[in-house]
Amino acid sequence: MRFPTTIAGSLPKPDWLADPEKLWPSWHLAGDALRVAQADATRVALFEQLRSGIDVVTDGEQSRRHFVHGFAGALDGVDTSKLERRGIRGDRYEADCPTIVGPVRRAAAIHARETHFARESTTQRLKVTLPGPMTIVDTLVDHHYGSRAKAAFAFAHALRAEIDELVAIGVDVVQIDEPAFNVYFDEVEAWGIDALDAVVSGVGCETVVHVCYGYGVPANVSWKSALGSQWDQYAHLFPMLARSSVHTVSMELAGSHVPTHVLGLLGEKNVAVGVIDVATNEIESAEDVAATIDLARRYLPDERIQCSTNCGMAPMPRDVAYAKLRALGAGAALARERAG
Repeated sequence: MRFPTTIAGSLPKPDWLADPEKLWPSWHLAGDALRVAQADATRVALFEQLRSGIDVVTDGEQSRRHFVHGFAGALDGVDTSKLERRGIRGDRYEADCPTIVGPVRRAAAIHARETHFARESTTQRLKVTLPGPMTIVDTLVDHHYGSRAKAAFAFAHALRAEIDELVAIGVDVVQIDEPAFNVYFDEVEAWGIDALDAVVSGVGCETVVHVCYGYGVPANVSWKSALGSQWDQYAHLFPMLARSSVHTVSMELAGSHVPTHVLGLLGEKNVAVGVIDVATNEIESAEDVAATIDLARRYLPDERIQCSTNCGMAPMPRDVAYAKLRALGAGAALARERAG
């Protein structure tokens, strides 16, 4: 199929499950009641993707409070009760971050339960998203390793163990979220690509690395508005990703100032092109989506183009997110029809 569709990962949580439109929502339930509610929310997320024509679905991250700490906070050596405020993503904004207090170790499966449920709940191709080593390190406070690189490889080892178990469950695609790659180019070159490869090399399913300009929250929107008329971050990053072991690169395009020619810097990688802008509540038309796909077709053959959202939609109003899903599916269908 030309132009298969997917999402970057997260969808908004219903207000009966958690605080709406927040990146760090508080759960409204606990214990068994929470697990049942998370399963119900996952059913809704899968249904909304299916009826919108999304080909590779996720669980919408309905069982995680945050895309990084849902994984990192479950590891030995990370203290989620010991929070310190620090600047992250190159001091773009501040966050209260858990602390690395000892050797990082994955003592047990972290996302196996919800992945089993999602796998049993859909016949669609299933994608699971996990935070990348550099982004984890950039969202914690290190009081143990004394080196971002050493900490990153410890997390890479834990991630690889988790991925192997998820693949055994029946996951078709594993996506590694690395927004930090768009900030720390020297570190990406020095050790970031090697840490990514330690996570994905030889994995028994399709692998994706997602690098974007962040959720549509005020700090990210303000940062992007200061980047000027042409965003050149991908021009630095993509040649490095072209040399990595990952199969597919997921990137932001719609509503951005990313110069389209950077798509030609990814070698032979497949590209999940962001055709839905998550920094606005305006709903794209099918024509808008198809037009963004047409831009990508100037630099990529059809068989290497996938269609996705620019980033996760966790902080968006639910009705907006679901309408954008439908636009994504309809726009890809229109692009297929035109391509013949």
